Amino acid sequence: MSSTATASPDGTSFPRSAPGTVQADGSFVAPTADVPLDATVEVPGSKSLTNRYLVLAALAEAPGVVRGALTSSDTRRMAEALTTLGAPVDPDGSDWSVTPLPAGPAVRDAADRPALEVHCGLAGTVMRFLPSVAALLARPVRFDGDPPARSRPMGPVLRALQALGVDVDDDGRGTLPFTLTGTGRVRGGHVDVDASGSSQFVSGLLLAAPRFQDGLELRHTGRTLPSLPHIEMTVAVLREAGVDVDDSRPGIWRVAPGAVRARDLRVEPDLSNAAPFLCAALVAGGTVRVPGWPEHSTQPGMLLPQLLTAMGGVVERRGDVLEVTGTGAVHGVDVDLHEAGELAPTVAALATLADSPTRLRGIAHIRGHETDRLHALATEITRLGGRAEQTSDGLVITPAPMRGARVETYHDHRMATAAALIGLRVPGVEVVDVATTGKTLPDFVGMWRGMLGSQDGADGHGAER
Repeated sequence: MSSTATASPDGTSFPRSAPGTVQADGSFVAPTADVPLDATVEVPGSKSLTNRYLVLAALAEAPGVVRGALTSSDTRRMAEALTTLGAPVDPDGSDWSVTPLPAGPAVRDAADRPALEVHCGLAGTVMRFLPSVAALLARPVRFDGDPPARSRPMGPVLRALQALGVDVDDDGRGTLPFTLTGTGRVRGGHVDVDASGSSQFVSGLLLAAPRFQDGLELRHTGRTLPSLPHIEMTVAVLREAGVDVDDSRPGIWRVAPGAVRARDLRVEPDLSNAAPFLCAALVAGGTVRVPGWPEHSTQPGMLLPQLLTAMGGVVERRGDVLEVTGTGAVHGVDVDLHEAGELAPTVAALATLADSPTRLRGIAHIRGHETDRLHALATEITRLGGRAEQTSDGLVITPAPMRGARVETYHDHRMATAAALIGLRVPGVEVVDVATTGKTLPDFVGMWRGMLGSQDGADGHGAER
């Protein structure tokens, strides 16, 4: 361990560990890349798909298995919550067996039964997907989460459930905590939802809709609809499960009532989680490969090849392996990330190291993610010496000389991985609370060091010697 002293944001001094290590206070001393990369990185399963598959398995007509499931804090929260609601999830490594919710009769005295408690942590998919599932139960269910989650908007989902006849008690706040009480049945029908704040409002209602008596016709009433690929993902997994979904009219989805087919299925790699590793090739030079890249997918990460090409990378697909090669040169872009807001922190980090300005547009909705990501990115890029200005719907990033600093992560996994990416070029970047990456990448530090393995005593293919 180095004896160099480092000052925390509050002025406290502590010994600084060697690059690539996690310090006693939980911060990660981001390693720089001294030579071009040559690495193959195995990215675990998609969180978005894992949690959608788990919900549908809980609503299916018979038990099923989700193979290659991501094991992370968000997916464990989903599994625990479904088990609490009466659909036990039994993990065996990355193969998770699910026993579906029993179908029960409607009752009138549901409010008199003891309430179930669902803790969402910071998982947006849990807090927004499971109220519609809980509404199918004949008892109260109370939802709560970590303090930062209590500021994330929930109103559109709760108001929609109220319109469908579900009793909701949230004191009018439209946020966690809240309690809803179903009768064992949801009648379904027509409902209007303003999903400008999150596509999860739509997905959460559509996933449970096959179990509604009349199905569901949902109409989006807002001016914008962010992250449309995530809604397309929801529609695709519903259809794969034998559910009749009509999305032929823009902003309107109709789900017919009917059985959800039980399945034994496999989860794709999480393409958005591949982003910092693939971007590393542009920052450090060299080549990074991600195997298992699908030919077709509804994941927003499918935009990465064209984004990285525009920013200076050479992108090739060899079988199911996506390969990105860079020279260390990064070009600025003007890009609308409306459909892939979850890529914004990584692209913003890459943009700080570019040779020209970058404008990221269409991402006002990421103010309501794990944190206000626009504010957080602007604040931390500035802390590192960069220039980042917030706009009404995004960021303008102008390259400037960068310096090392302790970077706050705001309990946000993508802020942590973005800071580590900058640290490949900028010495002295320390990522506060790197454990927050456990939300979707349980071994981010090990994977990051593995990517740099040829430079720190590991092999160059993602696995330490």
